[in-house]
Amino acid sequence: MTKWDEKALNHQDHLIHDLKTLLAIPSVLDEEQATSDAPFGPEPKRALEWLLEEGRRAGFTVKNIDNMAGHIEMGEGDELLGILCHVDVVPAGENWTYEPFAGTVADGKLFGRGAIDDKGPTMAAWHAMKLVKEAGIPLGKRVRLIIGTDEESGFRCVDRYFEKEEMPTIGFAPDADFPIIHAEKGIASLEFTQNVENADGQLLAFTSGDRTNMVPDLAHAKIKADLSAIEGKIESYMNLQDFAFSLVEHNGIIDITVHGKSAHAMEPDNGVNAAVLLAAFLNKIFTEGPSKDFTQFMVDAFGNETRGRYLGLAFNDEISGDTTLNAGIVSFTPEEGAKIEVSMRYSVTYPFDEKIKTCIDRLKDSTFRLDVQSNSTPHHVDANDPFIQTLQAIYTEHTGKEAELLAIGGGTYARVLEKGVAFGMLFPGREDVAHQADEYVYIEDLIKATAIYAAAISRLASKEEDGE
Repeated sequence: MTKWDEKALNHQDHLIHDLKTLLAIPSVLDEEQATSDAPFGPEPKRALEWLLEEGRRAGFTVKNIDNMAGHIEMGEGDELLGILCHVDVVPAGENWTYEPFAGTVADGKLFGRGAIDDKGPTMAAWHAMKLVKEAGIPLGKRVRLIIGTDEESGFRCVDRYFEKEEMPTIGFAPDADFPIIHAEKGIASLEFTQNVENADGQLLAFTSGDRTNMVPDLAHAKIKADLSAIEGKIESYMNLQDFAFSLVEHNGIIDITVHGKSAHAMEPDNGVNAAVLLAAFLNKIFTEGPSKDFTQFMVDAFGNETRGRYLGLAFNDEISGDTTLNAGIVSFTPEEGAKIEVSMRYSVTYPFDEKIKTCIDRLKDSTFRLDVQSNSTPHHVDANDPFIQTLQAIYTEHTGKEAELLAIGGGTYARVLEKGVAFGMLFPGREDVAHQADEYVYIEDLIKATAIYAAAISRLASKEEDGE
């Protein structure tokens, strides 16, 4: 056990208390209640203010940037080490065993929305800063915990932050996996829309999903059909899928609800897309027209695989792997047809313009069109960079394991840094439950990560050569 492990263990009760307090703030984006004073809604602002106040009370330098982001700083020097975290969370969703905003401790785990993405890692990094300060280590760099409130919905928080504040010399985001993620895929928001000339009267409504970065776990449809003709078919179909469904008929209109399994969009195969499940069933009973075109497109483009082969978007490279697509928000009305909002995660060497053109060409003879709503390009730091090698050494010293370099489909704040990586805090072998029901963090992992972050801060920012 290193000295940082011992110090982190001594902070355990305080760390758990702080994390439970932060988890209790339901800091989900709320556009309806957003104001100039609370640009992402009242709860993300409250989470930011709470953490900044903790920094102020502990004697650190604190700054709030327009209630979008802020920082807690210590140390001195021209160079800046940034630790980029976020306190906003995705919606809780369905099917929780524990209250999503209660911070329940059970079986060595702490449950709550944000426990692993990203409030648990944020608290580990914050307490690591306090450990370094308490140890009295002289720092030759400034260290900033940079806190965002809109990471899950577009990075508007750090965009504003870096309009007004300096770019760190080096930095890491504790918002993904250990050991070290030196490559992050590009993230594009794609919108597929359907042209409808005449409604066919079969599908009256279809809705699924809240966010493109979550696999939707619930889908609803209203159809005009004979209940007796389809009840057995959907029961047989859903029994094969082993997921819950319900049928309610009223005056010849049938409401169908289908449940899937949520997951993060960067690994859509870890979930079961409820929109795809429901569309695949409806495709078995629709015959022709816009309703059939919609369900057939869902099956062809997203039903059999998540790699974009049907759309001509598939690609793979050795640095960061496959392209993935997640149909995260899906809707249909008879008047406007379908709108399918997709999160595409693509590799570092992806020929983006060429692939988008291929997809557009493939859709020319269909009723669908593609529009690119946004595009965040890939991020990559060379494996031989001394910054990377220092983090590798720290990880190995604290775990006894090789610090393999990784690439992910998720987007962390590391991608906004000129030289930044994602550094934990999900340890190898642990299930990734980010964005899922009953999200949790292992308490022992929380303590271990705190020690690793304290070692990283002291090694990277200390005036002394080894920082310890």
